Amino acid sequence: MPTDKSTAANDGLSALDGFWRSMLAGATQGLSPVATAKAWLDWASNLSMSPGHQARLALAAAEASATVASRALVPAAKHGTGDRRFPDAHWGRFPFSLLSEGFLATERWWDLAAEMPGASRRSNQLVRFSVQQFLQTLSPAHWPATNPEFLSRTWEERGANLARGLDLLAKDTARQLAHAQAETGFKVGENLAVTPGQVVFRNELLELIQYSPTTDTVRPEPVLIVPAWIMKYYILDLRPENSLVRYLVSQGHTVYAISWRNPTQAQAKVGFDDYRRDGVMAALDAITAIQPGARVHAAGYCLGGTLLTVAAAAMARDGDERLASMTLLAAQSDFTEAGELLTFIDDDEVAWLDNLMTAEGGVLDGSRMGGAFQLLRAEDLLWSPLLKRYLMGEEDQSNDLMAWNADQTRMPHRMHSEYLKGMFLRNDLAQGRFKAGGRPVAVSDIQVPVFAVGTVKDHVAPWVSVHKIHLLARTEVTFCLTAGGHNAGIVSEPGHARRSYQLLARPEGGRYLPPDEWAAKAPKLEGSWWTAWAQWLDARSGQPVPPPSLGCEALPPLCPAPGTYVHQH
Repeated sequence: MPTDKSTAANDGLSALDGFWRSMLAGATQGLSPVATAKAWLDWASNLSMSPGHQARLALAAAEASATVASRALVPAAKHGTGDRRFPDAHWGRFPFSLLSEGFLATERWWDLAAEMPGASRRSNQLVRFSVQQFLQTLSPAHWPATNPEFLSRTWEERGANLARGLDLLAKDTARQLAHAQAETGFKVGENLAVTPGQVVFRNELLELIQYSPTTDTVRPEPVLIVPAWIMKYYILDLRPENSLVRYLVSQGHTVYAISWRNPTQAQAKVGFDDYRRDGVMAALDAITAIQPGARVHAAGYCLGGTLLTVAAAAMARDGDERLASMTLLAAQSDFTEAGELLTFIDDDEVAWLDNLMTAEGGVLDGSRMGGAFQLLRAEDLLWSPLLKRYLMGEEDQSNDLMAWNADQTRMPHRMHSEYLKGMFLRNDLAQGRFKAGGRPVAVSDIQVPVFAVGTVKDHVAPWVSVHKIHLLARTEVTFCLTAGGHNAGIVSEPGHARRSYQLLARPEGGRYLPPDEWAAKAPKLEGSWWTAWAQWLDARSGQPVPPPSLGCEALPPLCPAPGTYVHQH
């Protein structure tokens, strides 16, 4: 039997492990070195037992070396790299041609090497990812002495670009030390999130905003927007020109939007089901109090869409018929093809993140999550901005989407852990194992029509993953594939240049079309998908009626939109 002393000693040693791992997790930005080491061991072990693959790689290296030498010596302007990282004409001249061609050949060789037969898919992905990060650091485009564009600019400006870059670096460093946000010229409530409305309900997790009508009559079914709490809600209410909220109001819809609280250490034990119960369901209860008997068009974005799917499945299970339809904006229900984020997520990584969140008081800071996304798109989100700002001396012109992206939020420890384990690791929602209110839910129980939007360049929720709602829902599914990425593809107002989308509906009980067949069959339409969604909502709504009051006797308005939670940092 263990004694009190041995129990205390074990507890102390466990606490030491937790403290040490939390320190390491902070130093590695929450990325598990254990997972990476296991991947490399898997890869190297299989390589050591594959003489044929070794010979293939050796031949590929010899061929690449010969190709690099021949191309690098071709006279200037006779060829280009074809890679947007080396666009300057000087990259076609020796010795810069040798550097760029050598770098690209090395990348191609490692792409081949990372496809190791016998190693797990995840091991190959992690090996490729870690090599990519190392090679990005060595890229000749990222070093002053080997970047002809920088050398040319510095010569032409007699070093003025460097002086500007140093000044920007000093300002950025001072701001970071002071934990201050960069001045963007955009302020919430002044030129962002300015659609008129009132906060009509508030609890510990959310404020519910009801927007003022701008039409004489409205559809009797209101629209409820459920954003992700990994982001501030006003991405759907940026400027008046590109506000989805304002657009819906102008089309004769009563719109409600959830503005989530930015969690602190006090919310560390808030779980995923708390967001369903005190979030989506609480918002629906408030809407019912204001508009008794009205059925609701609910729309969820990203993680908010996954939450809405769970809530809708639980409502169908329990006989709650308050939903008129469900719209999923870049939201996943099946996580087997969840894209590049799967590279980071396994049992080791989740345990590492648990240690990190424990070290940070029970929340995951937005900067940590942003760091992972930066690594996934390091060239676009890390290296290019650094080079442009500090070497070229070019200050970014901020826009509304950049200002919103800098307004970061946190994630509660319990919720984030449940989400990663339940969705990414076990895929419980797609398998009918995810629990809401203590009981499992099934997406196949949802009876209301579904409108799902995927975006072509989405690295967070790849469209082929969003498309899997066809496999889970038995009801009518209208799927829309729009140009752009996870954010810009959704914020795609009418009149936005170079926007197009594909749209195809599958009737209830209709045949499943795999993503490639769907893309081949769905007609391509020019313009914004917003108009198609508005028409879809209208077709599933009743005849217009007078607008409801803002709030009601039981829920009087608390303060003007955008409320107070959106200002929390």
